[in-house]
Amino acid sequence: MWQAIAKQLSDTLLFTFQINEKEKVNGGDISDCYMISDGQQRYFVKVNQRDFIHKFEIEAENIRILRESNTVFVPELIMTGTSKQHAFIILNFLPTKPLDDNKNSYAFGQQLARLHMWSEQKEYGFDQDNYIGSTLQPNKWEKKWSRFFAEQRIGWQLQLMREKGVNLIDIDEFTQLIHEKLASHQPKPSLLHGDLWHGNVANSVVGPVCYDPACYWGDRECDLAMTELFEGFQPEFYQGYESLFPLDISYAERKDIYNLYHLLNHYNQFGGHYLEKADQMIKRILCF
Repeated sequence: MWQAIAKQLSDTLLFTFQINEKEKVNGGDISDCYMISDGQQRYFVKVNQRDFIHKFEIEAENIRILRESNTVFVPELIMTGTSKQHAFIILNFLPTKPLDDNKNSYAFGQQLARLHMWSEQKEYGFDQDNYIGSTLQPNKWEKKWSRFFAEQRIGWQLQLMREKGVNLIDIDEFTQLIHEKLASHQPKPSLLHGDLWHGNVANSVVGPVCYDPACYWGDRECDLAMTELFEGFQPEFYQGYESLFPLDISYAERKDIYNLYHLLNHYNQFGGHYLEKADQMIKRILCF
């Protein structure tokens, strides 16, 4: 595998890259992650089984559009490829540490605001389905935000749970309720990171950096809501965001709806206590 990676990387870089150093690093629960170096250049490599290449290609497209926005900083995509048994994606390597200082938290808040204000899109969705963690995330284009989120986010996750034998609530009735609760809310579609918890943001030598996106065009509040779900973001992050793109006062009414999606997805991926958390949030939404 490593010989194939070195050969294909050399072909992409247009110079011979010999792997003189290889170190396993933290990078998530789905793929094995490594730092490789020839003594001068360093790259970040994610490796999985060969049939995973489609997911890496989708990740590459998400990274590409975020870089195209020239707003948030994401690692540079070098290439995707396969060996006989493995698939891989290679990015430039950036040493990172938690984004826990005031200055860079404020800066990232402003960068995210610029992302949400970037470009124009009339509908909600994305040009392709992608993945949030290991879960398929449908992104069929939809003109009505309430319909998109109710069906392709909440309804989708509840259906995945039903296929596991778990029925928290009647899917059709609850999907219709979500549609009704969001019916009067038709925000300007924003390009979203899509999986914005604190583990997907860090500080680097070039400032704040984010990674592992699950992009689509949707309500910007979805990104902000997720930053609150698992906490980890400094107050300065929100100050930076609102200095450029203030949130509507009614955001608080929708936050639980948006975060329910991630709790359902976490249950579908990891099981455990996320089922109880999702059930509690459903009860809050029903009472709201």
